[in-house]
Amino acid sequence: MKPGKSGRFEVSVDGELVFSKAALKRHARPGEIAGLLSPKLGPPLDWR
Repeated sequence: MKPGKSGRFEVSVDGELVFSKAALKRHARPGEIAGLLSPKLGPPLDWR
């Protein structure tokens, strides 16, 4: 993770941009980022 500028919110995995608030002109929906990361990183861990 690294801090952004100008209120940007971007998520990258291995240098590949996965989500960009600036490009989509909206915030991520609940669970959207996890859904985008699952194909690349596998399912989220269950911490129960």
